[in-house]
Amino acid sequence: WVVGGDFHMGAYEDDQEALPREKPRHLVRVDGFYMDVHEVTNAQYAEFVEATGYVTVAERTVEMPNGVFDPGSMVFEPPEAVFGLRDHGQWWRWREAACWRSPEGPKTTWENRANHPVVHVSYEDAVAYAEWRNCRLPTEAEWEYAATSGGEGMRFPWGNVPPDVGEVKCNIWDGVFPTVNDAKDGHVGSAPVMTYAPNRLGLWDLGGNVWELCADWYAPGTYASMESDEDSCNPRGPSKSFDPLEPEVPKKVMRGGSFLCNAGYCSSYRVTARMPVAFDTGTSHIGFRCVRDSATFNGKE
Repeated sequence: WVVGGDFHMGAYEDDQEALPREKPRHLVRVDGFYMDVHEVTNAQYAEFVEATGYVTVAERTVEMPNGVFDPGSMVFEPPEAVFGLRDHGQWWRWREAACWRSPEGPKTTWENRANHPVVHVSYEDAVAYAEWRNCRLPTEAEWEYAATSGGEGMRFPWGNVPPDVGEVKCNIWDGVFPTVNDAKDGHVGSAPVMTYAPNRLGLWDLGGNVWELCADWYAPGTYASMESDEDSCNPRGPSKSFDPLEPEVPKKVMRGGSFLCNAGYCSSYRVTARMPVAFDTGTSHIGFRCVRDSATFNGKE
């Protein structure tokens, strides 16, 4: 249970790591809610699929204007060398048959990582699971409120100490992204949930491991467009998506960063970091967790 309250959402104006889409910092109120203590795991998702027969987007045939393609998904593949960090295609590969069941494609399986977060799930896949559990996805206001342990002014879910100082705090990229991962945190890819210490609310993995899908549509100017008290009470995000880099692609917000985040490339394990993701896209570093309103709990599991 996360007790509701008021908090200042977004990055401080002088935060040099924060992107413009994380500003301005603004006052928000959220009602209380229940939140999964960790990301949804492969074992949990397998239970859902077994009970319902659900087929994820990555397991479906892809119909494109230039033909029909076999099912698959995007998998991270570290290159030997890169020419700048703008071209993501240097380390992402489309791999046929890659899905939650086979995270790296053929001959790989979720069964030897049952307690790892499920990946290769799109927004549609996450919502289907959440509804099966009488839950929903968190709004990004709820997510940030929980990540800051109820609105405490901190940069990371564990406090203000950078992840590379002191004890291991989360699963991120240790080294030079995307070519050298020293794996100081013990993992090159995803880690089992609850591997590292929880935040002050008893919630695990809110920084790093896998990105977490939220309910909100993405727009870079969401915070600046909030004009009234009504907008700031349990905000649900814009009514439609807009990403100026890909205006025709509907996108949702994801939070928390992943095992690919690195201070020299993407420090999105910060609590204010927000990233767009295509509505129908899942990759090997995107997962989710669920929330539930108190009014719908009523003792249900």
